[in-house]
Amino acid sequence: MLFFNELSFWERKEYLNGIDFAIIGSGIVGMSTAIFLKKRFPSAKITILERGYLPTGASTKNAGFACFGSPTELFDDLQKNSEDKIWETFLLRYQGLQTLFSLVDKERVNYKPCASWDLLAKNQSDIPVDFIDYLNSKTNLFIKESDVYSDDSLFANSFGFKGFQKAYKNRLEGSLDTGKLITELYKKTVELGIQTLFGINLESYTEAKQEVSLNTIFGEMKCAHLVICTNGFANKFLDADLQPARAQVMITKPIQDLKFEGTFHFDAGYYYFRNIENRILIGGGRNLNFKGETTEKFGTTDQIQDSILNLLKENILPTTAFEIDYSWSGIMGVGQEKSPIIKKVNNRVAFGVRMGGMGLAIGSEVGKKLANLF
Repeated sequence: MLFFNELSFWERKEYLNGIDFAIIGSGIVGMSTAIFLKKRFPSAKITILERGYLPTGASTKNAGFACFGSPTELFDDLQKNSEDKIWETFLLRYQGLQTLFSLVDKERVNYKPCASWDLLAKNQSDIPVDFIDYLNSKTNLFIKESDVYSDDSLFANSFGFKGFQKAYKNRLEGSLDTGKLITELYKKTVELGIQTLFGINLESYTEAKQEVSLNTIFGEMKCAHLVICTNGFANKFLDADLQPARAQVMITKPIQDLKFEGTFHFDAGYYYFRNIENRILIGGGRNLNFKGETTEKFGTTDQIQDSILNLLKENILPTTAFEIDYSWSGIMGVGQEKSPIIKKVNNRVAFGVRMGGMGLAIGSEVGKKLANLF
């Protein structure tokens, strides 16, 4: 292992010296923050530090849903939080997707405006009869779009599902390729002259009047400003309403003549699935064991994997044989509130964390807001 104090003159000059902004985390928030900072300060030296050989958290592990709010999730949220807060977060999600697509070309990330469906099982309580009208009035007010939500049960039934009583459609949601998204954002950082150093984990930091010292396994680095964008892993640096939350996902092998396209939510958003390359990508079930899934440890559990498999067998593919190809997990950042934490803790250090499982939708807008703090 080569420590920083063993580097050459050239290496120190190029990679360690004179860093104006150090960004911790190379996910959607981290790279977006770096890009917007570079636009604000073109001559600044900006370095992203990533602890893994790939972005390690949720940005490369999510389902690729370009979504901002399903009816049952919004109804559930409104029972727990203020109306103003819910619609503030809703608007942030919608704007975040627009901001994301200002940074990357939709075609290059395989974006599909395929719409989404929110499914209700036969044993679930339905939302009030006038709730869709309420949602449409709010979306018309906030995003100037009419008839975003509709009852689409008849169409959803044509997909071959079993055991669902209702389906609500959001015509503006879509899907994209998460891997291509991260690749395109990374290309953008390279084009702008932003450096990324992989395999460097921030263990702690200390602040002084003129700089911030970063303590890593390789030794000490210094920067003028520090921005922490590690989402669910940030609670060791920030005393706030923030916890890690593991999300488990699996994907089938290709299925011939798969009947449906689009993205789907179930159980107030706690389950979700989509067709990608004639496979079903499906995840969720964290609500079966909130305590157990409040962890920074990657991995899967029999309880949640079995619940996902049962949903596939009984409800999504009741008459179709399938095989699971593999499973994985990602670590989100959540709290009692679904809104992100975007704040400076002093003149030199800022945080953009707690994406609430919606990092794809809000991450770039969070990055933009973070950059504007400096």
